[in-house]
Amino acid sequence: MRGVLVLGTSSGAGKTTFCAMLCRYLSRRGMDPAPFKGLNLSLNSYATRDGGEIGIGQAFQAWSAGIEPETDMNPVLLKPSGNGVIQMVLNGKPSMDITESRPMDRPTAMAEAVRAMERLSGKHGFLVCEGSGSPVELNMMDRDIANVGLMRETGINAVLVGDIERGGVFAALYGTWRLLPDDVREQVRGFVINRFRGDASILEGGISRIEELTGMKCLGVLPYMDLRFPEEDSLSDSQGRLVGTNARSAFMSNIDEFTDTAESSGFDFDSLLSMSEFRSSA
Repeated sequence: MRGVLVLGTSSGAGKTTFCAMLCRYLSRRGMDPAPFKGLNLSLNSYATRDGGEIGIGQAFQAWSAGIEPETDMNPVLLKPSGNGVIQMVLNGKPSMDITESRPMDRPTAMAEAVRAMERLSGKHGFLVCEGSGSPVELNMMDRDIANVGLMRETGINAVLVGDIERGGVFAALYGTWRLLPDDVREQVRGFVINRFRGDASILEGGISRIEELTGMKCLGVLPYMDLRFPEEDSLSDSQGRLVGTNARSAFMSNIDEFTDTAESSGFDFDSLLSMSEFRSSA
C-alpha cells in the first residue's frame, strides 16, 4: 500500500488544505490519489451520489484529486447535536447517538475505518490520509481512531503540519513529537511549517534544531496565502479570496494556486513520496 498520514500540531493547523494540495499534486502526475479521514468531527457535511454523508473536507480533497467523493473517504463522521449528544454517521449512514452514558463503540468504528481504507487502497494508487485534531490529546488517546489508532493498525508513516501563524511552531512540533507513544513516534518522518509570512531562510536555525532533536525531515515552509477553502469547524478561517462562477470552481482555482505555490517554493514532494510505503492491517 502507498500513502501518508497528515497530522497537525492542533486543530486548524492546515491539514485539510495540505491534503487537498497533495491530492492535486499527485493527480497532476497521474498517481491516482484518493483522500481518507478515518474519523472526522464536523457539522459541515457533504452528500455523496449514493446518498451517504461525509465531511466536507474529504469531498473537497476528492475534487482536488479529480474523483467523485464516496463514503469510504470518511467512514466515521461525528456530528455534534447539542446537549452533550453527538450523532455518529458510520459508512455514510446514521448509526447511533453518542452520550456520556452511551460511548462510541470504538472497536467497531476502528475496524470499519480500516476496512474502508483498504477498499480505497485497492482502487487507487495513493492514499492521502488526514488525521483529526491533535494526535496527542492525552485524555483521549486510548479512544483515538484517525491518528495514533490508524498508525498502529496499518503501520502508515506520517508527516506533521505546524501553523507558524499562531506562534510557537517549533515548540508545537517538538512537543507533539515528544508526546507521541514510543511505538509510533518513528513513523512520523517529516514536518511542514505552514502559513509563514516573509523570508523562510530566517527559520533555518530552528528547522535544523528540530531535525536534530527528532530525526524528522523538514519537507518545506509553505507561505501564508489569502485563499478561502471549505470550512469543517469553528477553527476554520472564513476569510480569504474566493472568485469563480460557483463555489466549487472557486475552491478548485484556489487549490491550484496553492499547489503551484508549494511547487515553486521548493516543497520536497520527493521525500514525502519516499515515506509512503506501509503495510496493510493484519
